[in-house]
Formats: sequence, C-alpha cells, structure tokens
Amino acid sequence: GNMYRCKVVSDNVKHCVVEVVETTAEYEKMSYRLVMAVAPTKNIDRFEWFLEKATEIGVHEITPIICEHSERKVIKTERFDKIIQSAMKQSLQYHLPKLNEPINFKNFINQEFDGDLFIAHCEETDRKSLKNNIQPTKKITLLIGPEGDFSTKEIQLALDKKFIPVTLGNTRLRTETAAIVACHSVVIANEL
Repeated sequence: GNMYRCKVVSDNVKHCVVEVVETTAEYEKMSYRLVMAVAPTKNIDRFEWFLEKATEIGVHEITPIICEHSERKVIKTERFDKIIQSAMKQSLQYHLPKLNEPINFKNFINQEFDGDLFIAHCEETDRKSLKNNIQPTKKITLLIGPEGDFSTKEIQLALDKKFIPVTLGNTRLRTETAAIVACHSVVIANEL
C-alpha cells in the first residue's frame, strides 16, 4: 500500500539498485472495505475474469464459497494469485486484495461479521436495492451465489446472521456479472 519515489543508483545489466527518496504510506487507500464471498463458476475462466475485473475496480478481500447448488465443488487457486497481482499492477492499484481459501457456505456464514452485510439472490422475496443501501466509508460483506442461486436454506442462514437480502437490478445476471455489478456499485457509492 505504500508508494516509493526512487532514484536509480546503479543500472547494472544484471540488477538495478535504487535509493528510496520519498515514501507515501498507504497511498490512495480506499475509504471503504469490500469483502466479497462469491461462488466459483462451472467455467473457471469466468471466475478468473471476475477476479481480474474486481481487482481493477476495487475489492479488498475475496472468498470463494462452495454452495449447495455450486456446479464446481473443487477449486485450485494457484493461478488466482497471479491473476490478482497482474490486475493490480495493470490498474495501478496499490493494495493487493486478499484471496482466501475456498470454504463451504455453512462454514463461511458461521463466522463473526462486522460492518454492513448483504446477500444478493434471485428468490422473489422482499429484497432491497443494493445501490440504495450502501453507506459510504463502511465495511461491506457481500455474498454472490452460484449459477443455480443460493438454496432457500442458505438464504435463511444468511438472514439469521443479519445479512440484508438485495437485488442488483431487474435482470437475472450470471454469477460473475452479478459480482462485478455489486463491486462497481460499492465503488461508485464511495466516490465522494
């Protein structure tokens, strides 16, 4: 999260030596904290696309969650770190998002949470608009389900843990699209 202004001291062919001239701590630190728990997609390329784009947009922490309706139950995360690092560099982000190990939905939901909690799902129940319920500069934990959506039981577990059910709009979105729309909504709400 720091930015360093440096002066090249030695530009040897085998290695370069620099001297730090100025340090700016926590450069461009975001005013909010976004934690996303997203079910990996059947086509892992789509989940990798989400990781890349969410990093470019501005996310702090990502947890792959395995749900009852998940079509992909096993995830190999070796490539994920490289994708996130590359996206961070490309978009000139100064903070590397934390990628957690995949976890079962029930184990995830039984953790202690703080901040604002949201679950985006497709069931026709009383859901609020995510964009209208984001409070700037707060920590937000947001759940996005698999292609088959969260099960009714999973939704109830989240509601019991005080997650607010939300909608992302009038259309039904793919998992990775829903995650990007949600991420973008949080970032836009925090632009002051």
